[in-house]
Amino acid sequence: MSSLPFPVRVAAGIVVAAVEETRDLPRTIAGLPITAVSRVLQLGMRAQQVVTELAIKGDTALDGMRPVEEAPSWARFDDDLPAPPARFESYDVDDTSIEFTDLADAPRVNGHSRALEVVGGTEVKTSGTPDALPGYESMTIAQLRGKLRTLSVDEVGELLEWETAHGNRPPFVTMLSNRIATLNAQS
Repeated sequence: MSSLPFPVRVAAGIVVAAVEETRDLPRTIAGLPITAVSRVLQLGMRAQQVVTELAIKGDTALDGMRPVEEAPSWARFDDDLPAPPARFESYDVDDTSIEFTDLADAPRVNGHSRALEVVGGTEVKTSGTPDALPGYESMTIAQLRGKLRTLSVDEVGELLEWETAHGNRPPFVTMLSNRIATLNAQS
């Protein structure tokens, strides 16, 4: 190794380090703003962590001093809710028995209620379904979009007629009307 004294070797190392830093100065200066912002953000986040840790320790220390609420004011439990109304209720009004039903509980598919009528002891669906596309009443708008390309103008017209008579759902009516206009423009 070298026989030079230790202080001389340290001085030579300082000179070499200074030369290297001088060469790297343009790159260091370009990254200096980013480094400064990064350090400031790190200090800010560390300060937030320290404050949060102190708050947690304070909460733990103070928990024993305050009484515990039996049921918080914001908590709602199923047992606390009023009982739902009966589906069928009978009322006597002027010696006449009237039966009321809650139509909101009737099963619905995509906005349509499935009306059933008893004919000869058998339940028959009175709302019907369009012949042009079986299962139309239970389709979503995306499913309908996929099926429309296979239908003729008359079939789409039948679907539009059925839709306006039953659910009259705006997205369905718009889609069917647009499809009819497109098919008419193509012919």
